[in-house]
Amino acid sequence: QILLQESGPGLVKPSQALSLTCTVSGGSITINGYYWHWIRQPPGKGLEWMGGIASSGRVLYNPSLKSRTSISRDTSKNQFTLHLSSVTPEDTAVYWCAGEPAGWGTSYAYWGQGTQVTVSS
Repeated sequence: QILLQESGPGLVKPSQALSLTCTVSGGSITINGYYWHWIRQPPGKGLEWMGGIASSGRVLYNPSLKSRTSISRDTSKNQFTLHLSSVTPEDTAVYWCAGEPAGWGTSYAYWGQGTQVTVSS
């Protein structure tokens, strides 16, 4: 069973950087055909895909967030990390990591529990 767990700060000050790490258990993030994503949901709004990293290590970002977003991985720890720079209160959201086992653009079969991140001074 593949399980995902987000970790990181719950409160970040404006202009600072947010880093969230997703730890994957039950399956390697390097397995061919698997894609690993970061998704968020601001209060009262829908889900927003932020970016993803493929089993090969290639990454793709939401164009609206690309300038501030970086996704990396540590295969030795079976983790992938979201880095979001220059945060504002509009970045307040619940953040999830998710796994897509059937190829890019199919469905998110695996989800972390989500973590609330608040941007406030």
